[in-house]
Amino acid sequence: MSAAPPFRRARERDAASAQALLAERGARATRARIDVLSALLAADEALSHHDVERRLARGHDVDRVTLYRVLEWLTVQGLAHKVSGDDRIWRFSAAGHAGGSAVHAHAHFECSDCGRVICLEEARVPMIALPAGFRRREIEVTVKGTCDACKR
Repeated sequence: MSAAPPFRRARERDAASAQALLAERGARATRARIDVLSALLAADEALSHHDVERRLARGHDVDRVTLYRVLEWLTVQGLAHKVSGDDRIWRFSAAGHAGGSAVHAHAHFECSDCGRVICLEEARVPMIALPAGFRRREIEVTVKGTCDACKR
């Protein structure tokens, strides 16, 4: 009996990670939530609704409305975050889970040519002092330029 192909092992690992993250939140682990969160965990860049839909089209039955609802639910739960590009399309990625903070505090890079958005997890976002009584919800920092694929 041969071992599962690497791509299948990666999918199974992402699904197990998604189930564990949902369990940590005490949330119901529905097939749609597991599949969508798995797709975000597997991605190396932020995905639009249509990107997620295309990735799920391979053997998953998640309708468009359910997908929108799951993406919004994951965002509210702090399991994903969303960023809007210059094209005004929301893109989603799995949120960093170190410390479990739902506050989105890292930078992004957006390619001005193809619209690709990636998280810059290592970039430090400055803490900005606010006037008394003000509360920070999020800080958005986006570096814009040309990605490695478009630069060629």
